[in-house]
Amino acid sequence: MYFHKTKNAGKDMSIINVKNLIYDYKNHEGHSRQRAVNNVTLDVNEGDFVAVIGHNGSGKSTFARHLNAMFMPTAGTVYVDDIDTKNSETILTVRRTAGLVFQNPEDQIVSTVVEEDVAFGPENLAVPTDEIRKRVDDSLTLVEMRKFAKRSPLNLSGGQKQRVAIAGILAMQPKCLVLDEPTSMLDPVGREEVINTLKSLNKEGITIILITHNMEEIVDVDKVFVMNKGELEMQGTPREIFKEVDKLKSFGLEVPQVTELAYELRKNGVQISDSILTAKDLVSELETLKG
Repeated sequence: MYFHKTKNAGKDMSIINVKNLIYDYKNHEGHSRQRAVNNVTLDVNEGDFVAVIGHNGSGKSTFARHLNAMFMPTAGTVYVDDIDTKNSETILTVRRTAGLVFQNPEDQIVSTVVEEDVAFGPENLAVPTDEIRKRVDDSLTLVEMRKFAKRSPLNLSGGQKQRVAIAGILAMQPKCLVLDEPTSMLDPVGREEVINTLKSLNKEGITIILITHNMEEIVDVDKVFVMNKGELEMQGTPREIFKEVDKLKSFGLEVPQVTELAYELRKNGVQISDSILTAKDLVSELETLKG
């Protein structure tokens, strides 16, 4: 495989550096109409798995589109692997470094055969045929879809289609994957397939930036960024973030089910921790109470 395992490899190195990012949607005359992202500053370390959460309209998807230069800042800067996304001469390099996966996999699937679809990006870059073959095989193996290489994407499940879309981005050999609500259109089985794929890719050294409003998906990530009304309101580990149940609810967000249960128990006088994320955490706390 072609990925470098950088996770926990010593000194933190930022692959994404965002400083004072502002983005305004404009009207037909080119005048600012609505501020979608307001003064966001954050860093993502290479090799990390991070999540950006927020309710609909929070600005998280608009933010995501800045990370591979699909959108350009109205003000502020976005650096991807030390490259300024506003530099028109390096946009292709930025997009190779940070691949963007959309909500609907059918928006990215362009061929009627899985392996041809995965090969599409490298072919457009005039990558040699032998190298394309290797990239296609490697990418499909990473997302556990190699046995479907000769199939039509139209005959796949939603989760399988999304994994093909991810493989198509992997064939471009990115260091970072930015995924904009990739499971929102999937059933629970498809959702689990995609999340497990992302965890495996992260173990291979790929930085994962997951945009989501599904709290169950992010209990194991390295860091969570919370957006509300275009602004970055909170950042921290999942335990740090989900301790703030009332604050999250004020942003229109839910918390993991087990965290919600523990929250209700505390409200009713049960003396348990405010940093419960998993069923194992809750069982341990309740056993401690029993003595």
